[in-house]
Amino acid sequence: MEQVLASRSVSITELKRSPSAVLEQAGSEPVAVLNHNRPAAYLLSPHVYEAMLERLKADLRQSIQEGIDSGPAVAADQVFAELNARYAEPGSKPATKPSGKRKA
Repeated sequence: MEQVLASRSVSITELKRSPSAVLEQAGSEPVAVLNHNRPAAYLLSPHVYEAMLERLKADLRQSIQEGIDSGPAVAADQVFAELNARYAEPGSKPATKPSGKRKA
C-alpha cells in the first residue's frame, strides 16, 4: 500500500460532494485525495505551494552554482573517449561514435 504523505485525507467522492468544506477544514494543511484508499492527489494551500516552488528554485540555483564552481567543463567527446579507452576489452577495437547517418 502506498504511503499517505499528509495528516488529513479525503476520498475523491467526498471532495466532489463538498470541495469548499474540504478546503475550509484543511486550512493550510495538505490533504491527501484518496481513490480506493490510495493517494491520487494532494491539495495544498496557495501559500504552501508557492513556498515549495521557491524552495525548488533555490535548490536548483544552488545545484547550478555548484556545477559552475566545480571547475571547467569537459567536452562529452573527451569523456566518452576516455571511458572507451579505460573499459575497452583487451584486443578489441575502440568503439566509435555513431555518425548519426543511416546506411541505406
